[in-house]
Amino acid sequence: MTVWDDLVGQEKVSAVLDAAARDADALVTAAAADKPLPEASKMTHAWLFTGPPGAGRNQAARAFAAALQCVSPDRALGGSPGCGFCDGCHTALLGTHADVTSVAAVGSEILVKDMRDTVRKSFTAPANGRWQIILVEDAERLNEKSANAVLKAVEEPAPRTVWLLCAPSVEDVLPTIRSRCRHLTLRTPSVDAVADMLVRRDGIEPGVAAAAARATQGHVDRARRLATDPAARERRAAVLKLPLRLDEVGACLRAAQELVDAAAEDAKQLAEEMDGKEAEELKAALGAVQGGRLPRGTAGVMKDLEDMQKRRRTRTQRDSLDVALGDLTAFYRDVLALQLGSRVAIANADTEDALERLARGSTPESTLRRIESIAACREALDRNVAPLLAVEAMTMALRAG
Repeated sequence: MTVWDDLVGQEKVSAVLDAAARDADALVTAAAADKPLPEASKMTHAWLFTGPPGAGRNQAARAFAAALQCVSPDRALGGSPGCGFCDGCHTALLGTHADVTSVAAVGSEILVKDMRDTVRKSFTAPANGRWQIILVEDAERLNEKSANAVLKAVEEPAPRTVWLLCAPSVEDVLPTIRSRCRHLTLRTPSVDAVADMLVRRDGIEPGVAAAAARATQGHVDRARRLATDPAARERRAAVLKLPLRLDEVGACLRAAQELVDAAAEDAKQLAEEMDGKEAEELKAALGAVQGGRLPRGTAGVMKDLEDMQKRRRTRTQRDSLDVALGDLTAFYRDVLALQLGSRVAIANADTEDALERLARGSTPESTLRRIESIAACREALDRNVAPLLAVEAMTMALRAG
């Protein structure tokens, strides 16, 4: 097992990163021994990982971070960094390494105040690791101010600092930032590759793994959740029943409300799991006395945490809605495939009766319009349109076709 084993269907990307990690290790080893640095190196100070949702952008970046921090003794014997088991690899993969800082969008944007400490840290030497690594999981969500802060750090980085940026596409990142990065493009892994990974790594029964991989069309994280979480399977089943329910206006409005409520429940569950724990940990760090009373002058810190948690709940609700919209898109894509007599594999084979019913009762043109209405809903949510309003507009359009 190595850190590259979890990068499903990304053999070319893994090879590039492995070569860079080897050269990075050589650079650090030479510097520590006060030897001349290698003249040629595949390592660079900034990387941009792009690819469609589910391809594993963040996983690739984190695996690379682990390989850069690898302290396995096998490296000295010619082994490749990224063993997956040493303290450097293990803590980097878990997200607890002191010299690997992750930044993700809590709300719809990464604000400059969320980047200030991270940018400051990027100019410092590693505390105990081999590199100072900054991993920005949602680089496309950097706003103008936070992007400019990152640009200044990427333009003149510290000698042992590496920036790893992740975004859906190159165009989602500020041109001046992406021009300073080495670009790696990940592709959607095949359904068979995802199913194999679920069986091999997660111990999923082969039939369940194949169904989850097919239903999510190669989206690694969603396939794993669908295969391991009965509640996720129930939510998907409910979403896929929606197209047959939209026979009148009242049904459209009820369906929209149910989708929004289900997303809000997801956000609430996540908040219950995380918010209380974060608050208690922060209170302890601030030196709260018995009874939870905070020291004078620390109330603002708690207020910042509460604001962050509120923004995270909003984003979690929108992300949950986006999963449902993705399931709907795949459903209507299957309808269109049947209408056109396509040989494309059906993603939702478990709803074949419903697919055939809709395929017979509508035209390819109306199916395309329905797919477009789902895309419009997603765009509206990205523009921060009220979720219920956006979803109601979509369900009414799905009814009209």
